[in-house]
This record gives sequence, C-alpha cells and structure tokens, in this order.
Amino acid sequence: MTAPLSRRQILKAVVGTCAAATFPGYSHAGEAAPKYRYFDIHTHLGAFYHDRELTADLLVRFMDEHEIEKSCVLPLVSPESAPIPQPTATALAAFKKYPDRIIPFCSIDPRVLTTPPQRTGHVAGVAGVVEMLKRYQDAGCRGVGEHKTGMLFDSPQQMFFFEACAKVSLPVLFHLDDIRNIDTPGLPRLERVLKAFPELNLIGHAAGFWASICGAATFEDFGRYPEIPKKIHPGGALDRLMKEYKNLFCDLSEPGGEKALARDREFGREFLIRNADQLLFGTDVLMPDQKIPQFELLDSLKLPPDVQRKIYYDNAVKLLKLK
Repeated sequence: MTAPLSRRQILKAVVGTCAAATFPGYSHAGEAAPKYRYFDIHTHLGAFYHDRELTADLLVRFMDEHEIEKSCVLPLVSPESAPIPQPTATALAAFKKYPDRIIPFCSIDPRVLTTPPQRTGHVAGVAGVVEMLKRYQDAGCRGVGEHKTGMLFDSPQQMFFFEACAKVSLPVLFHLDDIRNIDTPGLPRLERVLKAFPELNLIGHAAGFWASICGAATFEDFGRYPEIPKKIHPGGALDRLMKEYKNLFCDLSEPGGEKALARDREFGREFLIRNADQLLFGTDVLMPDQKIPQFELLDSLKLPPDVQRKIYYDNAVKLLKLK
C-alpha cells in the first residue's frame, strides 16, 4: 500500500500550477518556481532545554525542509529570557558559517545602563549602548532581540535602551507577557514607546502581545494561551496600534501568534488581510524536531496571493533593508 503524500510533497507536486500565487518573486508562467517560500523572522540557536540543542547545521536543515530561504537568529541574554543564555556570538558564528541563509540579531539587556540619570544624565549611558550596537551592526546584525526582560515595557532604562536602538536604526523584536516587558490591556506602555520613537520599528511577540488582538483582553490573558475556539472581540489594541503607528509589526511565531489566529479563524484571516503590510512570518524554532503549526494554519486560511507574499517573505526583506 502506497504511503499518503505529506503536505510538503503535495505542495511540490502542484508548484507548476500555483507558483505564481504562492511563491514570492514568481511572475511568469512556465518559469521554474523559486526554491524558497518563507523568510523566518524568529529562530534560536543553542540549548533552550537541556539536551535539546539546535545547531546552525540543524537549523539550516530545518529551513531546507520547510522552504525557508533566510532565518533571523535571536540571542537570549536577559536572566528572565531563557534557562540557558544564548549569546550574540552564537548568532554571529552561524552567520559566518551560512552567510546566505542566516541573519544575526544582537541582544543587550537594558540594565547595563547603570549610570544614575539624576547624577550624570542618561546621555553617557545611551551613548555606551549605541557603541555596543554599532559594533554588532558592523559585524552583520540586522536587528535587536529577542528583547525579553523582567521589566515594565516603558521603564526608564527601557526607554534609554529604545533610544539607543533608534539611533542606530535597528528594529527591536520584543517579547511581551505578564512577567517580561510587562504591559496592561490596551498596551499603553508599548504605545508610549511607539510614540516616543516613531523612527524605531518594533516587532511584537508572545502571549501578552497576541492576547491584545482581542478587544476584551484582560491582564490574566497575558500569561496564558487562549482556548480554541474562542471568539475575538473587535477593538483590540493590535488593530488600533498598527493603524496609528506604522512602526509596529507583529511576529506570527510561537504559540502566541498561532493561537491568536486559530482561536477565531474568520477574524484571524481578516486581521491578516487588513494588516498585511505589518505582519511577519516566524517559527520560533528552538530545538530539533519541533512542530511548527503556522505552516498548516496559514495555508488553511487561503490568503490572497499578494497577502501571502508580503507576510511570508517581502515584509521581512523590506524591514531589514536587504534589498
């Protein structure tokens, strides 16, 4: 008995008829379809869990299996961010080994800004972080993150940190929930940062951020994933903030992004379409053999081809100034 085809085998079998609709950059019938479909804004390298290390070689193998052309590797350096730190040096080493596939990000904990502002002013502290960021930028880093601290989102040291990132024009991919980069329903602290630094692109991620897709979100929702199905009420902070602040982007990775769409697929599909210019495909892969439901979910929503191209690929290329 013949084994059933996998989703990937089925996809490759129909490339000739649907490549123009589903692959970024494909334009002329009869041409060979591009090899890759996705740009992944969110991956990790190292051992987030003991004995579950994801190496650069394994990451590139995962990318090849899932038609991902490039992946951003995000360090984790804050004490609240991971059981085992993942330094920027690891991302840079992967970039050196796979310069055409890996995009390194850098990470700095804002608590390095230890100079008391009331004594000497914050300028020296910000200048020091700018200097650190520029060194990483010169080494190839295209963004900052995963920014994941146990602080209020708009605390003074955070504001100095965001100021430094704005000065070097590096986007910041942040984690937001009930204990890291803390905000409250309506995301007023995030809005303060968006307003203060309109030239700084911010990429939101995690349970608290994605709970804010719903107009009825509570602070309790910031620390858990929603039941599926669960209705989304209009008027959520994400729709409002993306409409008002074009420097806010959404990272669709990890359970937060997937469950925000899966809980109410009709609302989720329309959310993707109306905010297509500010959404980024991501997996948050951090260990071998990790299952990534975003592939199946996003395909099941049958998004218009132009929306797919933006979310899966084009927005990341534009945001990171790769073309």
